[in-house]
Amino acid sequence: MVKDIQPLNEKETRAGFGEGILEVARKNPNVIALTADLLGSMKLNAFIKEFPDRFVQCGIAEANMMGIAAGMTIGGKIPYTTTFANFSTGRVYDQIRQSVAYSGKNVKICASHAGLTLGEDGATHQILEDIGLMRMLPGMTVIVPCDFNQTKAATIAIADYQGPVYLRFGRPKWPNFTPENQKFEIGKAQVLHEGTDVTLFACGHLVWIAVEAGKILEEKGYSVEIINIHTIKPLDEEAVLRSLNKTGCAVTAEEHNILGGLGDSIAHVAGRNKPVPIEFVGTNDTFGESGKPTDLLKKYGLDANHIVAAAEKAMSRKGK
Repeated sequence: MVKDIQPLNEKETRAGFGEGILEVARKNPNVIALTADLLGSMKLNAFIKEFPDRFVQCGIAEANMMGIAAGMTIGGKIPYTTTFANFSTGRVYDQIRQSVAYSGKNVKICASHAGLTLGEDGATHQILEDIGLMRMLPGMTVIVPCDFNQTKAATIAIADYQGPVYLRFGRPKWPNFTPENQKFEIGKAQVLHEGTDVTLFACGHLVWIAVEAGKILEEKGYSVEIINIHTIKPLDEEAVLRSLNKTGCAVTAEEHNILGGLGDSIAHVAGRNKPVPIEFVGTNDTFGESGKPTDLLKKYGLDANHIVAAAEKAMSRKGK
């Protein structure tokens, strides 16, 4: 039953990153942390205390940080760059494209404060197009974990993954519901609940909201499949198609523009292999605004009720 999925606690996904980079640095001496004047926001204090000689403060010079990180990889280091998602992508896209992606440098671009749940900082900081920007770069792996435990596990896993990675997470405390000390498999979707009537594909903070929507749909008598697509690229196409063949319709849910993100990824696979009704929950070609995270999610249609409505619409379109 979907109702059996319950949070263990509430923690910031960015705190999962902080714990994860500290743990992986203890195991791998090549892990280096770089930041653009945001060490506190990125939860790097414990890392710096334990590994002061493996930390580089780049100041408010994000483009320079990407260049430094790319250079470090030549000597075998594994640099983790850290700043807000807006500054990790939009501000430095040319540097990432030319110095990291084009040459396949082993840089881990770790981006916090993504999406509407950044909250009061407003539209200038609430980037909603970063998944699209990064998944379009050849060779770039894009990961959007759903909670504290999964963010920690993903942070650890990417150290052993050869090639550039974009790891996206958030600012607020959020339900933490996936297993502690889990093994994170890059490119492997996580089936949270099996069902036969409709599939809810979600990533990041929207995974928990999809679970909440699943509980409502279950109470209405629907059999709901919920899949956490924590790796947007490479996408687990096998898991996507297996589910679509079973349910025949889907909803995608993401804290991102419906253009270019998870929804487009799922629709691309479905269109080539299994055309089915799909509804998209995300921001609709718009910027955000200042406000409390939960209020913004509701205003922009990223809450459980909107996912429920989208699911019922998708199911109503089956067979037409």
